This record gives sequence, structure tokens and C-alpha cells, in this order.
Amino acid sequence: MRLSKFLCVPLTVLGLVCVAPLNAQSGGTVAKVNGVAIPQSRLDLVVKAATAQGQPDSAEVRNALRENLITEEILAQEAIKKGLDRSPEVVTQIDLARQGILIRAYQADFMRNNPVSDSELRKEYESVKAQMGDKEYKARHILVETEQEAKDLVAALKKGSAFDKLAGERSIDTGSKSNGGELGWSSAAVYVKPFADALIRLKKGETTSQPVQSPFGWHVIRLDDVRTAVPPSFEEVKQNMQQRVLQRKFAAVVESLRKNAKVE
Repeated sequence: MRLSKFLCVPLTVLGLVCVAPLNAQSGGTVAKVNGVAIPQSRLDLVVKAATAQGQPDSAEVRNALRENLITEEILAQEAIKKGLDRSPEVVTQIDLARQGILIRAYQADFMRNNPVSDSELRKEYESVKAQMGDKEYKARHILVETEQEAKDLVAALKKGSAFDKLAGERSIDTGSKSNGGELGWSSAAVYVKPFADALIRLKKGETTSQPVQSPFGWHVIRLDDVRTAVPPSFEEVKQNMQQRVLQRKFAAVVESLRKNAKVE
């Protein structure tokens, strides 16, 4: 007896699914759902995405992903039967998803076709090194919402209150308050300018005598220590430098396209 290419399984509510064996290409089709083909290319794409996230490319993974595609096709067909594909909101969401995919494809194409030379990367590396400076600072801060709160903290510190205790009680910076306001070792360049300017004026062990305002609020800053910075080697950050250069070049392309576009 001749076996069919597909194993057809009736589903009580959702219809008929004809599933191709995993080792069969079936003319580029991995399954048919109510006569609608799920192409091999769709499975290949989701497998590629899964392996990029660290999953193995195995028969078990492929089978699980194929089952997901079948379920998704069934549900999509049911949505179309209910006319949901004609809903203005759904149509808009589909348009936005399509636009997002095209944008990512354009950006990826730009990255592939605009390689960055080694000399450009080294120039970027030296520029970043210069910006970071030759010192690293180990600082603490207490961040509050108002200048008066910050002034009260300065006064309390002058009377002998513990900096780390006040940080834990009063700071609105959730990332550092539980650690006594400690920010770790960093170049001054990583901070916003008002904070950085105040930090580099401090001597080891000093606290700012006046509150420092930044876009985040009002800071009271203490410098715990300072040391000579040891920058990472070029090879260690080469990939990051490439991303920085490409992002800057792509931003310039976007700006040029905006200038040349007719926007009414």
C-alpha cells in the first residue's frame, strides 16, 4: 500500500493538519493546515532565531518549533475567520510590524555593506581613551529631589552622621542606596557633567560642601578614592568600537534621508 506524503490529523475544533515528516522537504513545505502550506523557509527562520539565542539545532528543537508554527497558523486562520484581520487596530499593528522588519533589514544591510577599517577603529579607540581620562574615581552619592533636602544632608554629615546610613535612608537612587550610595570605580566621563565636574574637584575623603544639581535631582557626593586608569586593550574593545562607528555612520545616513525626504 502506498503511503501518503503527509500524516493528516483531524482536530476537533481547529481543522485538519497534514504534517510532513521531519526528514522530508515536501517541496519546501513542513506542514499544511486546512490546505494552507507552512513553508520550510519559515521553519528555517525560527530555527535560526532559536539557535542565535543559544538553543541547539536538533531534531527535537525543530519538531517543537514546527509544532508552534502549526498552532500559530491554526490560530491565525481562526482570527481571519472572525474578520479580525480587517480590524483597524490590527491592520495598524500589522503595518507597524512590517515597517519595523523593513527598518531592521535596511540597517542590517547597511552594516554588511559598510565595513569599518582598522584605522577607523583605532582612531575611535584613541578618542574614547582621551574622553575617559587617565583617572578613575570611587565615589558615593545621595540623590534627593530638592535642594533643601540635599542641604539638610550636608548639614547632617558635617555633624557626624554616617554617609552610608543616610544614603540607605534618604537616597532615591535605588541602584546604589542599598550599598551606602557606592557607585564603584568609574571614569568621571561616565557621569553627567555637573556630577563629573564636582567629583574631579574633590580630594580623597572629601564630600561636596554644596548640593550638586543634575537632570536626575540633587546630589551630595563623596570621593572615597582615586587611582590611575588602566584602559582595556584595543583588541578587548574592538567590537564595541566597530558598533560605535557603525551606529554613528548609520545615524548620519538617517539624518541625510530625513533632510532629503518630502514631509508634508
